[in-house]
Amino acid sequence: MPPCTARSMLAMVVIPTTMSHLASIIPLLLGANLIRAEPFNTFDGPGFPACRDVAAVHDPTTVNETISLVRNAAQNQTPVRASGKGHMWYDTMCSDDPSTVIIRTEQLNRISEFSLPEGAQDGSVMIEAGVTFFQLAEYLHLNNASMGYTLVNWNITLAGSIAMGAHRSSLREDSMVAAGALELHIIDGSGNLRIVKRSNQDDWLAASTSLGLLGVIVKVKFKIYPDFKVYAKQDTLIEKEVLEGDIYGMISPYATANFWWWPYLRKFHLRYYDPIPDGFSDQEGFQSTFSVTKTEADIATGLLNSGKILATSNMAAETLFFSLWSPPNFRDKRTDKAISKWPVYGWNYDVLIGGLYPGYSTQWDFGMRGETLELAFPVTIANEVLKRVRGAFDDELKKGIIMTSTYRSGINIKFGKPYNDLLGQVATDTEDGADWSKGALMFDFPTFKPSWGDGERFNEAFYGRLAETLISEFPCRPHWTKNTREVFRWTVEKGRLDSGHLERFKAVREEFDPKGIFKSVVGETLGLY
Repeated sequence: MPPCTARSMLAMVVIPTTMSHLASIIPLLLGANLIRAEPFNTFDGPGFPACRDVAAVHDPTTVNETISLVRNAAQNQTPVRASGKGHMWYDTMCSDDPSTVIIRTEQLNRISEFSLPEGAQDGSVMIEAGVTFFQLAEYLHLNNASMGYTLVNWNITLAGSIAMGAHRSSLREDSMVAAGALELHIIDGSGNLRIVKRSNQDDWLAASTSLGLLGVIVKVKFKIYPDFKVYAKQDTLIEKEVLEGDIYGMISPYATANFWWWPYLRKFHLRYYDPIPDGFSDQEGFQSTFSVTKTEADIATGLLNSGKILATSNMAAETLFFSLWSPPNFRDKRTDKAISKWPVYGWNYDVLIGGLYPGYSTQWDFGMRGETLELAFPVTIANEVLKRVRGAFDDELKKGIIMTSTYRSGINIKFGKPYNDLLGQVATDTEDGADWSKGALMFDFPTFKPSWGDGERFNEAFYGRLAETLISEFPCRPHWTKNTREVFRWTVEKGRLDSGHLERFKAVREEFDPKGIFKSVVGETLGLY
């Protein structure tokens, strides 16, 4: 029998294998350097990476499987990032290390340990990391319960929302999703499962908006309440009524409220919600911000794509969207018939968030893509900030350039009640000296991205100038998934984040993840490594 050489040994392994098995075994035989990294995309799909290159994407179905994946990554010092439903716009979710692996949590979606005794004011439930708002809301409704006002969009995971500091719009009620969390179960950088309970300690204050830098959140114990109904109402205001008005006084009386701004038309919609007494209405309204038909999407896409070079198309689009957004974007949940008059009544999760109408799809399902900018400012300077934005629009008008909103519901002006953690948008008592004690205004400016040519928006340079101007002139904080790398860099350069909070967060991060396997572009930009 001839001696075995390296070549003959390779042949002995390869010959009996199928092509698919061969593809999987070659990297093991030849080394990891041949593994081909590919982008991991945002909800917008190919061409819109959340991470520029990743080596693998895992979809664990149990907490123990997730622990094993993190332990393996830790042993090999492999960068790893958790991802929920991808509520991400830009390439800031990972570091730029192509050996990064993604742990996608969508299959971790069990709900257990429901507890809301009859007559109790509140209770709790345990959810896994992949549970979305809509999944939990439906489960709770079937059990005569709700999660109150700690809400996010229907298609986003609650754990991901907590990690990224997400929120509902309210100055009166707790609207940070983390405000509803009682415990966070996190797999740390060694692969150990830690349970962090609500407290005033820095481990909780870091975990409340962790940016995924402490580890993988795999379970959340969440506070719940008895179910209730609410109303929704909307008023149309001329721009001056808001810019010169008492913005805090317009928003704070309601359980949740926000503005939609139409800058070309110089108008605002004020949408507000509050509870109604038991038995007040049997209507079951169901909201959809995102539902579109293919025909609607095709019309809007054609109009907005031409708006890349024609301001008149953008003007027509804003006018059209304003007319569509003025009546209720609600249907009766039982009959699927459109509701035509304000106010609208229904169960809190249906009215406050809703979902997709039956048979409809989202705008991104039809290829409508966008970019965005979101910054939070103290609500005490809300008028100054919005007037400065108006001034920026008017400066373009002096050049003969008419700027508009190119999003179907206008520019979203949201609000957040103070909630103290280390990296959240609505913390108080920070070194910038600004008064955040009454809450924050979130300026959320989504814009249509053309699907032809170079893909740049109408008057593309305006958006970067606006962001840099606002960051330079006002105390502010960025939304952690809705901004570019440049916005995060400008925020740091202008000293808009509390250095003491960053130091305290870094200390917790080093304790949870001493080898830095969970690092991201955002964490690197903030100087946490």
